[in-house]
Amino acid sequence: MSALSVRQVRFRYLTLYALRWLPGGLLIPVMILLMQERGLSLPQIGLVATAQGLVVLALELPTGGFADALGRKPILVAAWVICLVSLVLFAVADSFWLFALVWALQGIYRALDSGPLESWYVDATLAADPDAEYERGLGHAGMVIGLAIGAGALLSGGLVALGPVGPVSALTLPVLVAIVLQAVSIVALLVLLVEHRSAKGVGALRASVVEAPRMVGQAVGLLRRSRVLLALVAVELFWGFGMVTFESLLPIRLSEVVGDADRAAALLGPAGSAAWLANAAGAALTPLLLRRLGAAPAAALMRILQGVTVVGMGLLAGPVGVLIAYLACYTVHGASNPLHMGLLHRQVDGPYRTSVLSLNSMMGQPAGALGAVVLTALADRTSVSLAMLVGAVVLALGAPLYLPAWRANRAAASGTGGPATPGEKAPEAAEEVRSEKSLAPTGPDGSLAGPAPVAAPASDPAAAAGAATRSA
Repeated sequence: MSALSVRQVRFRYLTLYALRWLPGGLLIPVMILLMQERGLSLPQIGLVATAQGLVVLALELPTGGFADALGRKPILVAAWVICLVSLVLFAVADSFWLFALVWALQGIYRALDSGPLESWYVDATLAADPDAEYERGLGHAGMVIGLAIGAGALLSGGLVALGPVGPVSALTLPVLVAIVLQAVSIVALLVLLVEHRSAKGVGALRASVVEAPRMVGQAVGLLRRSRVLLALVAVELFWGFGMVTFESLLPIRLSEVVGDADRAAALLGPAGSAAWLANAAGAALTPLLLRRLGAAPAAALMRILQGVTVVGMGLLAGPVGVLIAYLACYTVHGASNPLHMGLLHRQVDGPYRTSVLSLNSMMGQPAGALGAVVLTALADRTSVSLAMLVGAVVLALGAPLYLPAWRANRAAASGTGGPATPGEKAPEAAEEVRSEKSLAPTGPDGSLAGPAPVAAPASDPAAAAGAATRSA
């Protein structure tokens, strides 16, 4: 990794990040509608979607240890190959159990994929220049994901508009293109991601499996000792449940107001593209929100505003009204995620960052699975609009959970005689982190040593720099 410059590392990271999300952009507009076309009811769709959440719940934390022990590249290759297999199966699935298998494979993929690429970027950047500011690349990634998913959604809508090609239905065409793009992504990953590691083979795998329970215990211990962190992670429960409204129910709602599934899918292509561009624009507003409101108040406001936009999707008449609310929802969504993740990052340092981000992601998965079951069943028994209203209320209920972080920031302001900057830790939070660090093994200088040596080999830049991160 040290042979690459900071600029080269950032370019490769953003290229791979775009390729990682492009196939997903193709699937978003057609995924739910295709399962309906293949004969699944709304409650069945909700049930098969729970397979992903349950698998991620089981694997999210342990896979962090696998990535540290075996290296990020082999874990990412395995993840992206599993994704390719799931896409191939999705293209031909025609039963409840086959679709459940697709979602289970997607759960394995997401658990493995959650973090290694970002961790490689941070490690490689610090290996090239220990004083480099890697935050710029992480910020650019927020823009890249919006552009990649938007481009994929736009392409998906165009493919659906072309209509069926021979025996291939209009809704299946984007899946086939996603398969091709996923194969291209794997090749690019093999070429662009350069990693040097000493931990290899069966021994490293065995050691990482042994290490995983200790990592899980440390992550749970962090929540037990930090009120701020516990509240922030709990936000993900409400967020995961409510996101079902605009990720899964919106295509059905649009199909309902348009009156035709294929036409709705064709509209969702350009609409999805515009939504992810709006997501990127929302992310760009984060510095302004931080300056004007502060991280915690702004994050709480975004939760409430997102609930309002979902109400608009559920109640506004006609496709124009629904799509305007949809774009507004994704603008708020784009601003919400950086604010929430920034608050999480400020609560913990060093090796605990990986576990905290993984735990935050893990909490959202069962909540999303529960939301998929409850809201799709409610939509089937009553109406899609009512299900969206319930989801909107749940989204907004997460707002008060930012109060502990807000109080901690005010404590920092009163303790220093001036306002706390967005990057500062409140004294309460810092004290909690110090107490948590006492549980971890320390090095000769008293600094955190992190996981057992096998999880962070001495030759791994993460061990030298102490800056490995794993995004949720």
